[in-house]
Amino acid sequence: MGTLGAWTVDGIPEITAGDDLAAIIAEAMAAAEQGPLADGDIVAVTSKIVSKAEGRQVEAADREDAITAETVRVVATKEHPGGVTRIVENRLGLVLAAAGVDSSNTPEGLVLLLPVDPDASARAICAALRERFGVRIGVVVTDTLGRPWRLGQTDVAIGAAGLRVLDDLRGTTDASGRRLEATIAAVADEIAATADLVKGKSSGLPVAVIRGLGHLVGDLDEPGARAIIRSAADDLFRLGSDEAYAEGFRDGQSSPTE
Repeated sequence: MGTLGAWTVDGIPEITAGDDLAAIIAEAMAAAEQGPLADGDIVAVTSKIVSKAEGRQVEAADREDAITAETVRVVATKEHPGGVTRIVENRLGLVLAAAGVDSSNTPEGLVLLLPVDPDASARAICAALRERFGVRIGVVVTDTLGRPWRLGQTDVAIGAAGLRVLDDLRGTTDASGRRLEATIAAVADEIAATADLVKGKSSGLPVAVIRGLGHLVGDLDEPGARAIIRSAADDLFRLGSDEAYAEGFRDGQSSPTE
């Protein structure tokens, strides 16, 4: 295995609606002490600055309505002293708390919605950076998610361009020569998590560069992060326990009696 490097990009200012985010990132990278981008680099961009540039913010007082508007399906709910947490599937197909509507690292009185199309946002940034620096690079747009059955959160890729988001190892063999039948590495998520280790949650450093994974970088039309989402047909845990019980009860009530 080769060497993997990761570092943050200094000099990204506070982003506001209408900003040319790709140009701002490019200017910061041009002045970076690590030097310009190289072939095979992957740039990780926190979704919050993408949302800010795209004007995806609403008044904090409208947060609950915004969550409802972004929700396609309620997966589970849990009451707590501060209210109710809603785990939902949002319009992007992501299953997460509050549909991704977030108040952290946002101006006072506002909350941010996720980008309209994170894959398209990633493609625009990737194309601009490739043109500016004349290199073949990839881009991931990242956001923080919790995980079922595990404490804590980690960053994952919600948008991607110019790289392979899944590394399908089925049909290859492991170190012992055994054939791999089911292994598909979620490399875009692993890149997002690696970037988060250097960006941090409160450091004000929303962009990072990952170097050493050039074999994953490809054409701009590579499938985006949407390709990572598991289909409903393959989802073994589609509903929370209370929601599954309620659905089963409703189905039983509506079934004809013999």
